[in-house]
Amino acid sequence: MKQRIALIGFGTVAQGLCEILLNKKNELKKNYNYEFDIVAINDIKYGTAYNPKGLNIKNLLKEINEHRKFISNTVKWDAIQTIKKSNANIICELSYTNLIDGQPAIEYCKTALSLKKHVVTSNKGPAVFAYKKLSKLAKKNNVKFLIEGTVMSGTPVLNLVKGPLAGIKILSAKGILNGTTNFILTKMEEGMSYNDALLEAQKLGYAEADPTNDVEGYDAKAKITILANVLMNLNLKFHDVQCEGITKLTQLDIEEAKRNNARWKLVATVEKIGDEIKASVKPEMLPLSHPLAGVLESTNAITFKTDLLGDVTIVGKGAGKIETGFAILSDLLSIHMHKNLY
Repeated sequence: MKQRIALIGFGTVAQGLCEILLNKKNELKKNYNYEFDIVAINDIKYGTAYNPKGLNIKNLLKEINEHRKFISNTVKWDAIQTIKKSNANIICELSYTNLIDGQPAIEYCKTALSLKKHVVTSNKGPAVFAYKKLSKLAKKNNVKFLIEGTVMSGTPVLNLVKGPLAGIKILSAKGILNGTTNFILTKMEEGMSYNDALLEAQKLGYAEADPTNDVEGYDAKAKITILANVLMNLNLKFHDVQCEGITKLTQLDIEEAKRNNARWKLVATVEKIGDEIKASVKPEMLPLSHPLAGVLESTNAITFKTDLLGDVTIVGKGAGKIETGFAILSDLLSIHMHKNLY
């Protein structure tokens, strides 16, 4: 069955997904019998475009580059109307992340699931603040709420643990979950100042114009919350995670670490000890012999302590237009390959 997709948000991730779908259209059809139409796109800057038979994505990408808005197939719908009125059977919720209360993305997801439309998202807001409620609603309506892109971008973590590693119990998780801060710390170790390293991260697209969520640790805080609740079945609240970013680290701290054969990393940790959940995000000076110490640049890594396999470490890209676009694609293919869910 052909997927009819609506995109809520048409920023970096959505455009990355579109590039992948266009470039791999024939390959996806040949290898997976996967067919799709992107029937609707809603974006706060560009407006809303809708064609029930499928939009011309190449033209729309050209329109936003030349005119900064959609020109063809436009309708005067907001995000909720796009979800309700379009003939999409899958909603890709790719709007901005709000780490205060997760809105309006939570409402977008809730609306779609209530209408028995699958939801795929890389938005951490719904996953942090409403994962269990939205998953319950999805199950009730026999659809999927999939969030692979919320942690470590396209590097499989959530789907891997729920798939090939199903059956193990995760006792704790510890990792580098923010590519921006890891890049900055790598560059500081090479001799750059914090400000110059941040500017370089922004030029390369790793850091936003406002880098607060990254450098103050909030992005990693959101991701460790998701891992705790999704993979460890805990009930960790975002605001209960102790959090400290990297903005207080100086070149003197970097040099001290070098003298001690160590390096600084922003480390996110969660573990359950008895009835108590301990979770934190903070800079740690790790010895060079530590597995996480060798994770450089924008790469992410997470180590799970498990009951059956001991420590399992997953390393890979934690950010990027194509990488996160792939995470969305992997969830779309997961839905496609379980057609009984329609």
